[in-house]
Amino acid sequence: MAPGLRNTFSQDRITPRRPPVFQTPSGTGLFLRACAIRFSRSNMSENAATNDWLCLSLIPGLGPAGAARLLDRFGSPAKVLGAGAKELAATDGIRSSQLTGFARLPELRELAARQIAGMQKLGGEIVSLVDPRYPDRLREIPDPPLVLYALGDVALMGSHCVAMVGSRSATTYGRRAAWLLAENLTTYGVTVVSGMALGIDSEAHYGALKSEGRTIAVLGSGLDVIYPSQNRTLYDQLRAKGLLLSEYPLGTKPDGFRFPARNRIIAGLSQGVVVVEAARKSGSLITAQMALDFGREIFAVPGQIDSLKSEGAHWLLREGAKLVASGSDIVEELQWGIAANGCSGQQPKGDPYSGLEPDGVALLEQLDAYPLSRDEVCERTGLTPARLSELLLFLELEGHIEMVAGDQVRRLA
Repeated sequence: MAPGLRNTFSQDRITPRRPPVFQTPSGTGLFLRACAIRFSRSNMSENAATNDWLCLSLIPGLGPAGAARLLDRFGSPAKVLGAGAKELAATDGIRSSQLTGFARLPELRELAARQIAGMQKLGGEIVSLVDPRYPDRLREIPDPPLVLYALGDVALMGSHCVAMVGSRSATTYGRRAAWLLAENLTTYGVTVVSGMALGIDSEAHYGALKSEGRTIAVLGSGLDVIYPSQNRTLYDQLRAKGLLLSEYPLGTKPDGFRFPARNRIIAGLSQGVVVVEAARKSGSLITAQMALDFGREIFAVPGQIDSLKSEGAHWLLREGAKLVASGSDIVEELQWGIAANGCSGQQPKGDPYSGLEPDGVALLEQLDAYPLSRDEVCERTGLTPARLSELLLFLELEGHIEMVAGDQVRRLA
């Protein structure tokens, strides 16, 4: 059993723990509300205010929790950055090691200015913690990012969001399930959130984009660093039709330690998290635990009983996660009261055999979702190998079947 999960899951259902609102003992939650008002009425230029928030976020070793304590005491990023060393050190809960970065303040000012210029050149925006566009759900997690680097439709952060996570080395079944579920969710106007990794993440984004739906990718690197490089096409589509987000400055490389921090943003943005396919010990279950601690609903897609890559999802289901087979399962559980605005990938779309010749229909009727070898298909249908190859090529191009590893074929939903 993954560490820390036993005490948060009951026998019959998941019982989310509500997280503490982003606050220090003296009440940063109150500071944020007051600061939001001051920010909206301030005469300070937008760039100057953004520069202050960026500087605070860039101080090495300070982190969101340390910044929260300083903000609570001094009242604004500008006053924190203008405070003397003794004043900073006198702040409750601040260690001396968290303050060493303040010696680099002139350098950080220049770096912040370059980040602002770089984001403007990229066509993006920097959204601070007190910006009205900063999503309330994310603001209320224990350690929200001080700033978000955004490229695309920033308004998506305030929409109904559901995260989809799972294995990078997903099976054909898992990839197909992620695609269909994401496509189905977008028919309800739901925004699909994921991390643009290979496997389940990519399929979730593509499924949402396929139906002209909405999707957000949270990166573990700077927005100008495309990772993995194989996803350049997906990156371009997300930039044009969705939203790319990161808490990391431009130029930041995708170091491994950044991804757990990235996952807290995925969980924090979303009202529910769906685990599509995951091993028993995986980053996806860590994301599910974060979501649980943030008070989010947990969903899981059942997989094949003999697949190691579905052990994590099956464990979640045993512990009380909601079984999900379609977007409506999620929408109903979250009680959003919204209806689908179109056909999902799991709904019938007229006669499935329309336009097919008799041999093609006969072939499809012998196939199902579980793969069969080419030899088995020949035996079932009585077709010659040459005729079978011709029909398989046609049916694959028409989207009726999928060829999988080992020269096997399966029928698509």
